[in-house]
Amino acid sequence: MTRKRTTENDLLASAASAPARRKPAARTRSRRTASPVEASPAPALEPAAPASVAVVATVVLEPSYEEIANLAYSYWEARGYQGGSPDEDWLCAEQELRSRASAATA
Repeated sequence: MTRKRTTENDLLASAASAPARRKPAARTRSRRTASPVEASPAPALEPAAPASVAVVATVVLEPSYEEIANLAYSYWEARGYQGGSPDEDWLCAEQELRSRASAATA
């Protein structure tokens, strides 16, 4: 790209007038660089477990929002729609459903 040539007279005249406005730098698109996580070397792997050691995976099933809400509502319903705390009902329902799930997997 060619540049516009300026003379000393142009520079002096522009210095006396308002400060020259600089054009913002053009944004260039660069290739996606690897993030620090991707760029870091892989951690050293631990030695493989002996064949005699069995790995047991435990799946914990969390109760769904609807299951907890329905049980909490049933607590309120059982009290005749009076008294109690919605928060306490929710926590009790959540605890009961979790204990049911753990008993079923055990």
